[in-house]
Amino acid sequence: MPGKAVVSLTTGMEDTERVTVAFLVAVGAAETGRPTLMFLTKEAVRLALDGVATAVACDGCPQLADLVERYAKAGGRYFVCPICFDARKLDKERLIDGAELAGTIPMWEWIGDEGATTFSY
Repeated sequence: MPGKAVVSLTTGMEDTERVTVAFLVAVGAAETGRPTLMFLTKEAVRLALDGVATAVACDGCPQLADLVERYAKAGGRYFVCPICFDARKLDKERLIDGAELAGTIPMWEWIGDEGATTFSY
């Protein structure tokens, strides 16, 4: 089995190109069989809410909603920073499939002793 991948994303819909690139990397990892985790912090926590990730970043860019769907189909998971999420007073009932409130310790536990390839956006 290929090694794990972690994509850390701090940016939300204020920078749709950065979000699209992060999702392209995560989708590529997940669709090639890597256990993949997106760690969402700061404004990126909003992306884990139903109906938020729906933009098209640029002419020729894939729709963000399509990337979210592909990521889910490939088994991708999200750890959503609970501190960032709660600070924004967001509703955990709106979390999308595969998303859970989990911080740095659960992320390190998920990575485990084998390590992971990481990307940060």
